[in-house]
Amino acid sequence: MQIAIHTGAHFTEEERLMKCLLRNKAGFSKSGIAVPGPGKYRKLLKQTLEALKSSKPADGARDVLLDAILDEETADRLILSNAHFFNAPRASMHNGTLYPAAPERMQQLRSLFPQDEIEIFMALRNPATLLPAMFDHSPKPTMESYLGVSDPCEIRWSDTLWAIRNAVPDISITVWCSEDSPLLWAQILRETAGLEPSQEISGEFDLLQDIMSGEGMKRLEVYLQTHPDMTEMQKRRVISAFLDKFALDEEIEEELNVAEWTDDLMDEMTEIYDEDMLEVQRIPGVNLIAP
Repeated sequence: MQIAIHTGAHFTEEERLMKCLLRNKAGFSKSGIAVPGPGKYRKLLKQTLEALKSSKPADGARDVLLDAILDEETADRLILSNAHFFNAPRASMHNGTLYPAAPERMQQLRSLFPQDEIEIFMALRNPATLLPAMFDHSPKPTMESYLGVSDPCEIRWSDTLWAIRNAVPDISITVWCSEDSPLLWAQILRETAGLEPSQEISGEFDLLQDIMSGEGMKRLEVYLQTHPDMTEMQKRRVISAFLDKFALDEEIEEELNVAEWTDDLMDEMTEIYDEDMLEVQRIPGVNLIAP
């Protein structure tokens, strides 16, 4: 069985993706793709993986877990989604490493599903905006104590992805920058579901509706309807042009609350983030979706 795990560093995006996938549940089911509701597996899977910290999976544990998740549904591909799959925000940093528990968690998942084809789909996010959002959920008194390093510019997504790759070299990893998600949403949905690039899917513009004015969405829909033969890349250029004109500033601007961080520091972190994506592309077995 193919098991696709969606997680990510942008929590509202994960919720939106889950809603889109569930909207396509009936159609997916006809193609052997199962999208169970999160209530069927999040707590169960977490408890199962926690138990694997101290023992190996019992005989038949995989089948018991799948039976509970699928609830008599048959499938060739199973999609599971949880923004906190690698850890809750309060525990997502240690000594300057993002998601330090990720390698062990993936090893546990592999031991539970030794013969299955596991794929990870993960939204990355600029540490300049991600770290303050995670720190808001932390009991630590200062940002420095939360990060475990004095210089946030040391933090790299590539370090985390290399650690996952080394821990489970046979697992496919697909990532993208959440800042690009409005342009990539249709591809993210299709790749998570294992669909062909041209296959129709409901909800491919859902993320745009959150950040674009109603007038802009109407004009975009009309434009796309009158230009049905555009390639995916052409669609992205059109969407980008409409966002330039119709984006809702209040929806795309993020409020940050780190008193000791200057604008220069955040600009430097953003530049490092962009450069780090070049390193991410060099990691074997990692597919970076880009506009």
